[in-house]
Amino acid sequence: MWAVTLLLLAGVAQAAIPNAMLRGMHSLPKVLVPEHSITSPNGTALPPLTTVYYFDQLIDHDNPGLGTFKQRYWMNWEFYEPGGPIILMTPGEANADGYQGYTTNDTINGLIAQQQNGAAIIIEHRFFGLSNPYDNLTSQSLALLTIQQAIDDLVYFATTADLPMCGGDAVKPGQAPWILIGGSYAGALTSYTMVNKPGIFWAGYASSATVQTITDYYDYFTPIREYMPQNCSSDVQAVIAYLDKMYAAHDTAGIQSLQKAFALGALDHVGDFATALEYNLWDWQSLVPGAYAGTWFYQFCDALEVKNGVHAGPDGWGLDNAIKSWGNFWNTTYYNHTCQDKDVETCLGTFVPTNPYWTNVTVDNWIRSWTWMVCNQLGFYQVGPPKGQPAIASRILKPSFVERQCVNMFPEVFTYPPQPTTAETNRMYAGWDVDVPRLFFANGLRDPWRGATVSADGLNKPNTTSMPIYMCDGFHTSDMITQIANIDPTIAVVQEAALRYMKEWLAEWKPSTR
Repeated sequence: MWAVTLLLLAGVAQAAIPNAMLRGMHSLPKVLVPEHSITSPNGTALPPLTTVYYFDQLIDHDNPGLGTFKQRYWMNWEFYEPGGPIILMTPGEANADGYQGYTTNDTINGLIAQQQNGAAIIIEHRFFGLSNPYDNLTSQSLALLTIQQAIDDLVYFATTADLPMCGGDAVKPGQAPWILIGGSYAGALTSYTMVNKPGIFWAGYASSATVQTITDYYDYFTPIREYMPQNCSSDVQAVIAYLDKMYAAHDTAGIQSLQKAFALGALDHVGDFATALEYNLWDWQSLVPGAYAGTWFYQFCDALEVKNGVHAGPDGWGLDNAIKSWGNFWNTTYYNHTCQDKDVETCLGTFVPTNPYWTNVTVDNWIRSWTWMVCNQLGFYQVGPPKGQPAIASRILKPSFVERQCVNMFPEVFTYPPQPTTAETNRMYAGWDVDVPRLFFANGLRDPWRGATVSADGLNKPNTTSMPIYMCDGFHTSDMITQIANIDPTIAVVQEAALRYMKEWLAEWKPSTR
């Protein structure tokens, strides 16, 4: 039951996102905050984990004269004893309220804190949630939303913050060891920070860290195709091949007929329909080991592959049944889940730039902030694969189709579809070439983001005692959650290794006169 609850927490927020670059975004599952009170090792009652603290963060690290803004953070020092480490994490591209559970031993963060008598902190990423340098998310304001500014935020916090616990003004790097933790984009940010600002964080833990930015990220769908039920994969491939064949033949009547089978005939552009077909695949990312029954992904596959109580063989039931069953699943169940009361074009269309979805500049709009990062530095457009490779995503979808949406959202900056500076990002922050001491990488075999991690197929990056690389049989950031180790022994192995390395590395730390 716990794993199912976690899954729901991870998946609800993305149910009605019409933008392809965001539905398959990196994301961390939320962990429930314990309701019981907490105490320090000496028995002192501590503030609730939901207590918000504020740090005066620089608006622009290249121009400190611009002043500061209030950056939110949360802290738990129930395990802390003097000399213990300070464990820092940002959840990345999200409002951080609700991620306080990552300061507890329900996560790897808290397990390290418990073992090493440390304190754990969650800090909100700039321009997400309520940690905003300005009171809007216009492109002028978002010019200060860059990877480098985010790195500098973490460093400035670590080196200048006076923390709310007793003695919290004397635990800066050099006085105490700091550990930087992150999952997904925030895992990449952990790697980037240790590459760009060595010596601040003594050790790091990077889960499902998408270190290598890739514009044409068709490899997102490779682990899904490889590990989803084979019959479901076969039928999805059949439908996608049918759609792509009609598109190549300019068979607009056939495409319209197919769209109508899904009750999506009102979509004006076939690219938006091809994107809608990806929605069921994106649900894979929210899976948790051992908790498949009833999930949206397996509801989808069951709808395609179970007929009159009989499961299809590995080749599926074939094209005709796949269209009928997949379309019926959208008609009867999935459309309401995805779009609620929105009409088809409002929910799934991407060609009307006046839609408020594109023009909303109010703060706490993670969609806009993350789109800015994707369009400028990260890429990761989940598109169809090159010809000759099996396809569960349509080749109609190319990076240019998604890049066009950057113009929709930021027309004052982009007059034509921009290409994100992924090569520059990889050059500046090392990408797959990362080689820094005391950085632990953990990845999941079934993670659709694995192709951007140091465990990507064909990379063969060595696992060393200085920079260990472990892979479990799980999904995206599965290794960060303590109780999943009780379900999947391969995750237990990863967590035990991480704790062992952290103990060894922290034993090597010595205070300095920084």
